Order: sequence, then C-alpha cells, then structure tokens
Amino acid sequence: MGRLSALKERDGSSDESRAEQSRIMRRNFANSNLEWRRLFAEVFGTFFLVLVAAGAGVVNAVVPGSVGRDAAVVAPGLMVMAIILFMGAVSGAHLNPAVSIGFAARGDFPWRRVPGYIAAQILGATLACVFLWLMFGSVGMMGATVPGPNISDLQALMIELVLTLGLMSVILGTASKAQNVGPLAALAVGGYIALAGLWGSAVSGASMNPARSFGPDLVLLNFSHYWVYVVGPVAGALLGVGAAYILRGPGGDKPAILAAQGRLGNESDDME
Repeated sequence: MGRLSALKERDGSSDESRAEQSRIMRRNFANSNLEWRRLFAEVFGTFFLVLVAAGAGVVNAVVPGSVGRDAAVVAPGLMVMAIILFMGAVSGAHLNPAVSIGFAARGDFPWRRVPGYIAAQILGATLACVFLWLMFGSVGMMGATVPGPNISDLQALMIELVLTLGLMSVILGTASKAQNVGPLAALAVGGYIALAGLWGSAVSGASMNPARSFGPDLVLLNFSHYWVYVVGPVAGALLGVGAAYILRGPGGDKPAILAAQGRLGNESDDME
C-alpha cells in the first residue's frame, strides 16, 4: 500500500509538472516581441515552398521538357524537408493554413495566432508567384493546381481531402510525445509530400495547401477551382486531428507544442 501511494503521488506530481511546463511554454509563445520572427519565418518558408512547387510548371513551360512530373512533385517535398530543418524551431514551419488550423484544433497551437500565420503564408505564396511572373511572364498557368483532365471538382476535392488527411496524420504523429522522432520528422513529412504527389498530382495537383494554390490563382486572377483547394485540405486536416485523437488521445503534450509553436522563447526546453 505504501508503494502504491508513493506511485500515485509521483504520478500526480508528474502530471502537475507537465501542466506547469505547458503553461510556461504557452506563456513564452505569447511573447509578442518574438511574433515578428515567427511570421517572417512563415513568409520566408512559404515563399520557397511555392517558388519550387509552382516554379516547376513555370520553368517547364519556359524550357520545355526540363522538369518532368516526377521531379515537379518530389521537389516540394525536398524543400519542405529543408525548411523544417533550417527554421522549424522558429515558427514550427507550418507553411500551410490547413496545418495551422489542424495544430490549433489539436490543442498544440493557440487559435488567436492562426490568422497571423495564415496571412503570412498567403503573403509568402503570393510573393513567390509574383517573382515567377516578373521573371518569366504568365506561362505554364503559373504552376496553378487544377483538377486533371476528365476530373471533376468533387473528385479533386476528395483526393485533396484524403491526401491532407495523410499529411496531417504524419505531422501530428511524428510530433507527438508517443512517437516524437525529432529532426527525422522533416524526412517523414517531406517524404509523404513527395509520395502523395507521385500518385495524386495527376488528379488534383496534390496541393494539400490553400496558400500554395492561392498564389498562382491570384496572379492569374482565376479562382474558379480555388474552393476545392480550401475545402479539401482543411477538411482533411480536421479529419487528421480526429484520427490523432483516436490513436493517441488528446494533444497538448510538450513535444507536440514545441513542434507546432517552435522553440523561439523556449530554447532551454530540451526534449526529454
């Protein structure tokens, strides 16, 4: 009985310690003096992601045959991998409104920060497409994501939903306390994006990202299919949150919070 009481007391103290760590991390993340760095990181990272993702189609139109479909879908995965590794600790490297919404719905990211992150991601995507337009003109549909030939909007939406469900599951799974893999998360996320693109890009463009699809559509002033690339990814991300709850219970653990919010202001909170 004495040992059982000691174990219960230790477990209770451990729960209180984790709750206190969570409160400290949330307070540090709320430091508005650091917010501009996080937002710049989201602009910067999304700029490079969309530069590669949309740029593949643009460059292939300028130099025909230079960028094949396989290269066009693998390149964004490699870019996301690099971005997570070099600046994920600053902002969490969301680079995607659907991911920001998913992290918030999971309880790993504060909802009040979501609008700023989404605005930064949209700005980064727009700057990338404006840069491509200034360099090469309006060619290759500016790398826009549209349903493939003989594919309806509904079919494309469902593919985007399923692809983003998988993406959000990989992101949340590699960030969770149960399966936290540290820097290897970049390999898992980047690899999934490449794999999803290899089979899904012919159907929907495998965007999985409303910001990535927004940039080209804005430059082209053509939003006729854009709703597909908002509804599909956001719904898929929310389903991914539901799947994470079924698999691992509620979120909000220390590794997940650090993955979603970055370590800026929490540099001393090493993974345990």
